[in-house]
Amino acid sequence: MSENIKVDVHHITRVEGHGNIKVNLEEGKPDVVEWQVPEAPRFFEAMVVGREYHEVATITSRICGICSVGHTLASLKATENAMGIKISETTTVLRELLKHGETLQSHILHVGYLVTPDLLRVGSVLPLIKTHTDVVLLVTKIHRLSNEFCDIVGGRTTHPIRARVGKFSKMPDKKQLVSLKERLVESVSDLKALAEVVKSLAGELPDFTRETEYLSLTNKNAYAFYEGDCITTDIKAPLPISGYKEIVNEFIVPQSTAKYGKFNRESFMVGALARYNNNHTQLTDLSKSVAEMLGLNGVCYNPYMNNIAQVVECVFAVEKSIECIDWLLAKDLKVEDDFFEVKAGSGSGSVEVPRGILFHEYEYDDNGLCVNANCVIPTNLNHNNIQLDFEKMVPEMKHLGEKELQFRMEMLVRAYDPCISCSTHYLNIEFK
Repeated sequence: MSENIKVDVHHITRVEGHGNIKVNLEEGKPDVVEWQVPEAPRFFEAMVVGREYHEVATITSRICGICSVGHTLASLKATENAMGIKISETTTVLRELLKHGETLQSHILHVGYLVTPDLLRVGSVLPLIKTHTDVVLLVTKIHRLSNEFCDIVGGRTTHPIRARVGKFSKMPDKKQLVSLKERLVESVSDLKALAEVVKSLAGELPDFTRETEYLSLTNKNAYAFYEGDCITTDIKAPLPISGYKEIVNEFIVPQSTAKYGKFNRESFMVGALARYNNNHTQLTDLSKSVAEMLGLNGVCYNPYMNNIAQVVECVFAVEKSIECIDWLLAKDLKVEDDFFEVKAGSGSGSVEVPRGILFHEYEYDDNGLCVNANCVIPTNLNHNNIQLDFEKMVPEMKHLGEKELQFRMEMLVRAYDPCISCSTHYLNIEFK
C-alpha cells in the first residue's frame, strides 16, 4: 500500500452547495487534511435591515429551499420575542405540525435520494430506478406525501406563506386535514418498510467514532423541535436561547467562507444524531423501537449514524403529526385578529431544522423596522466537527487506499446532510 495519498475533491456531489475535500499524505504522514467551503457569502442579515417586521420571515425563509419552514418559524419567534407577542395554542400546534412536515420532507429526500446511493455504492439514485425500483417508488411516495403535507398546512411546498407574525393568515381546510391524517396513518407501514431497507444496508456504514459534544434544543415535555432551551451532552442543565452567542462561539478559519463553532470542546455536532443523543428517552414507543432495530441504543458517537437518526425522526414526525391533526380537528379553526402592538425591542428565536439547531436574532425600532439581524445556520455549526472528523479519520483509514478513503470522506460529509451555501456568511476583505 502506497504511503503517499492525494485526495482532491472539487465540489463534492449530492450535497447542497459547494464543498471541497483536500488530503495530502506523504510517507504516511498527513501534510494537508481540509474540509474547505469556497462558497461566496450571502447577505440575508443585511437584506432585512430596514424592512418592516412582517416582511422579515418572508425574506429569511429564502435562505434555504429545504429548511424554509424552519427559517420562517425561527424568524417569527425572534420577532415575537422582540416585541413581546404571545401566540395562541392553535398557532403553536399549527407551527409544530408544519415543522413535522418539513422534517419528513427533508429527511426522506436526504436518506432516500442522497445517502442510499452511498450504501449501494452507486453515483446517484438514477441507477437504482432499475436495480431497486420498489425502494425508489417507496421513497418517492413518502416524499410526495410530505410535499403535499406542507402545501396543506403552510400554503405551498416550500417558503410557507400562511405562517405570519402572531398567527396563521389562513387555516387549513378540515377535509384536507382528515385526508392528510389518513395518508399519514397509511405511511407508518411505508416507513417501517423503509426502515427495514435501511437496516439491510446499515452494514455499509463505516465503523468510525469520535466522541464530541452534541448540541440541540431540549424540552422537558417533548422531543424538542419547535420549543425548548439549549442543551448539550456535556451540560445537562438547559441554557436559554437568548444566550446562544455564548454557546455557538463562532470563529473563522482560512479555508472556509463559513464560520465554525465550538463550546466546551474543540467542536460540537448538531442535527438528528444530536437531537437523538440528548432527547432519545422522549421518543414515541414506535420510533424508539425503530431506533433499536437500526442500532441506536443510547448515546452514539458515530457521525454516519446521523442518517439512521433521520429515519427514526421520520417515524416520530408522522406520529406527532397525527396527534396535532387530531387536536386541530377538535377545534373551531378561525383566522385570528392582529392583537399586538408594534414596538422596539430585540429578540432571539430558535427551532430544530433537519440539519440541526437554528438561531435567528433581530432588533427593531419603534416603527417595527429591522435595524440589526443575525442568523446562525446548523451546517455552519457542523463544519468544525466535519474538519475534526477528517483529522481523526485519515490516519485511521489511510490503509484502505486512496480511492476508498476518498469515498468514506465524501460519505461522511453527506452523512451530515449539509446545506453548505446556506451557512456561508463570512467574507474577508483586504484593502490595499
